[in-house]
Amino acid sequence: MPPPMMRLRPLGDPADLEGRRLDRAVVKRAWRLAAPYHRKLFGFVGLIVVAASFGAVPPLLVRAVINDAIPNGDTGQLTLLFLAMLGVALGMAAISLVERVLSASIGENFILDLRTMLFSHVQSMPIAFFTRTQTGALITRLNNDVVGAQRALTGTLGGVVDNLISVTVTLIAMFALEWRVTLLAVALLPLFVIPARIVGRRLQALARESMKLNADMNSTMTERFNVSGALLVKLFGRADAETELFHDRAERVADIGVRTAIHGRMLFAALGLIGSLATALVYLVGGRLVISPANAIEVGTVVALAMYVTQLYGPLAQLSNARVDLMTALVSFERVFEVVDLPRDIDEARDAVPLPTPVRGHLRFEDVWFRYPAAEGSSLASLEGPRSEHGEEASDWILQGIDLDAPPGTMVALVGPSGAGKTTLSMLVPRVHDVTSGHVRIDGHDVRDLTMASLADAVGVVTQDPHLFHDSIAANLRYARPDATSEQLVAACEAARIAHVIDRLPDGYDTIVGERGYRLSGGEKQRLAIARVILKDPAVVILDEATAHLDSDSERLVQAALRDILRERTSLVIAHRLSTIVDADVILVIDDGRVVEQGRHAELFARDGLYAELARTQLTGADA
Repeated sequence: MPPPMMRLRPLGDPADLEGRRLDRAVVKRAWRLAAPYHRKLFGFVGLIVVAASFGAVPPLLVRAVINDAIPNGDTGQLTLLFLAMLGVALGMAAISLVERVLSASIGENFILDLRTMLFSHVQSMPIAFFTRTQTGALITRLNNDVVGAQRALTGTLGGVVDNLISVTVTLIAMFALEWRVTLLAVALLPLFVIPARIVGRRLQALARESMKLNADMNSTMTERFNVSGALLVKLFGRADAETELFHDRAERVADIGVRTAIHGRMLFAALGLIGSLATALVYLVGGRLVISPANAIEVGTVVALAMYVTQLYGPLAQLSNARVDLMTALVSFERVFEVVDLPRDIDEARDAVPLPTPVRGHLRFEDVWFRYPAAEGSSLASLEGPRSEHGEEASDWILQGIDLDAPPGTMVALVGPSGAGKTTLSMLVPRVHDVTSGHVRIDGHDVRDLTMASLADAVGVVTQDPHLFHDSIAANLRYARPDATSEQLVAACEAARIAHVIDRLPDGYDTIVGERGYRLSGGEKQRLAIARVILKDPAVVILDEATAHLDSDSERLVQAALRDILRERTSLVIAHRLSTIVDADVILVIDDGRVVEQGRHAELFARDGLYAELARTQLTGADA
């Protein structure tokens, strides 16, 4: 009878485990994270110990049946042994059930904790982190690595304890029954362990390669199956080429799967063959001892020893790979901690205070300088995919010495060539970026000294391409104000000149807008975004080219909505159309990160400088 098949370890991490040492700091940190589950863990391990100990009982009962009950014709003893076997089986089944419930409870809740911790930290990372990070790689950390970390807590820990107890109890029982046959079984152990280690390492290498190939295949699907990627494929007529690319990557995944299956079956066949050999040798040697003149042992003892052999090699083979299993699991913890430990360049100060209400919206920029920081420290190379060989250093100065004083209700227009720094300047207000030096203040308070929640409440932004979630119109609107009533939604949409469009939809405000709002036109998305900001009711409004790509009818409606939203609010308006900014209280003309001109439309046009040139070319041209 061959031994039970050893379990394949979880798919390994791409990191090379050869030569790695156990990082006690990682172990301690993982143990602290599991603090809420320590009692359950001890109970879980205790049940494993009991279950592993119970495993030594059935062979002893079989021995008693063969050696005592049957030869003596004792039906009473036979019945008692039957009941004992049944009781052991029921007990092990009950223990296994409770053990499984505990394992699932600990594991799933631990996964929940890790995923929530990771998600919360990633959500608080600056935009620079997301511009460098591959979404698929990040999702892998939230899925695969978190599950791998959980396996270290229940799977690997439970497996090591189970195997240790099983081997210890089995060897004690075997030596107690017959030490010579037991030594023979132990002598055959290398024949069992060596193939397991050799093929096991090969399976691990295949698993690492499989993870990489699966990641490549998943990245292809992620990029091609979103709306933008699918549209690009169609516009360039690349559907056949994309299918061929995907087929090549999927074929490599399939090849790895076949090779893994072959190696796994070879391992199982080898272990089964050696296990059968060991069992046969036990019967051969034990049988000779039974029929020897000295009648050294009894038949039931030989059968019990053969049963113990089938319980011995599997756990021993797995223990031979226990270190690799443990390191594989702990690497998942390291990868989780790698993300959690990433510093947040933009974070709430420990002594942050809420912005006093009512917020007036007095906006000031004081000698503001800004440059994008180096990638080092703000992202992970393992999450970025292809990366420059020389790394990514801090950028040149994007903004240089910007000063601006915008009293409450002031409309400030930002004008300049593409790449001049207009959007970057506006994004310093809601702390999408932080100044490198200088100050951005609202009502006299440096935005870095304010709580993030109060700052977010005070500032509303409408971008050129507003994002809508794949949800209903109402849900997207309530993202700005979760407690908004239906009447407030309607009022905001009427102010944004979009209510009549929604009323014509079959499901009205329950209409699903599709991924990124692709079921709506550009103008409709813009007006929904404006309605969302109206619901938010901020003191400061930022409009980042909100009408740049709209047709004339949509622009007329959006402009009317903007007039309502900007009334009595401080605003920063970035525009490519002259009609958007001619009524601005002050226009900042930015070039190469500096304010080169400042004033109202008429006086700037009369100066015949950069603004006049832009007005005659880009701005009026966009209007035409």
